[in-house]
Amino acid sequence: IMKNIQWTTGNDFTVERGQQQIEEVISTWEVHERWLRSIEFLQEEELEHSKRYHYRVCWSVPTCRKPIPQATASIYFFIEISSLKP
Repeated sequence: IMKNIQWTTGNDFTVERGQQQIEEVISTWEVHERWLRSIEFLQEEELEHSKRYHYRVCWSVPTCRKPIPQATASIYFFIEISSLKP
C-alpha cells in the first residue's frame, strides 16, 4: 500500500522541497536496509505552460570489501509544476 503524501503546490515548490517529497515517497517502500540511496537534482526544463524538474534516485549496496559498488539501480522522477494553476 502506497502512502498518499500531500504534494507541494506550485507557489511553494523548490528544488529542495521536491527532493524532500521524493524521499518521503520512497521511504514508504520496502527496501532492505543494505541498499543505500542518494537523490540528485538533474535539471529544470522550461515548457510552454509549466516547468519540469528532473531527479534521479541512485541505489547501491557498498560493502567494506567493495566500497565502490559494482552495480547500481536508478529511478527517475519528474515533477511538473504548472505556471497556469496554483
